[in-house]
Amino acid sequence: MSSLEERARSARERAYAPYSGFLVGAALETDDGRVFDGCNVENAAYSVTCCAERVALFTAVAAGARRFRRLVVSAGDRTPFPCGACRQALAEFAPALPITVVTVEGDRHELELGELLPRPFTFRPEAPA
Repeated sequence: MSSLEERARSARERAYAPYSGFLVGAALETDDGRVFDGCNVENAAYSVTCCAERVALFTAVAAGARRFRRLVVSAGDRTPFPCGACRQALAEFAPALPITVVTVEGDRHELELGELLPRPFTFRPEAPA
């Protein structure tokens, strides 16, 4: 298990998911080697719930990061593919981001963000279509 996977699993343990019970952790590595963790945080008003991937991304951006090397997402017994909102948020910064999704049972999938979101919304004409 890579150190990034360890960070994602550790972040998963800090998730706050009293409604769904679906605990998710994420670890996002920047181009300069920094790692930012995130966990999902649910709320009774579900629309303000935030996924682990976006928590990690927004924390990284708040710290000044803009370029990302890879993302690991960890969940329990269900494969934690990023949701549509997370895919779009990540595509703003790294449309070809390598993503590894793992479960506690050891199931793993490795893919690129572009496979999950081949045509992200963008205002920038130079952005990948």
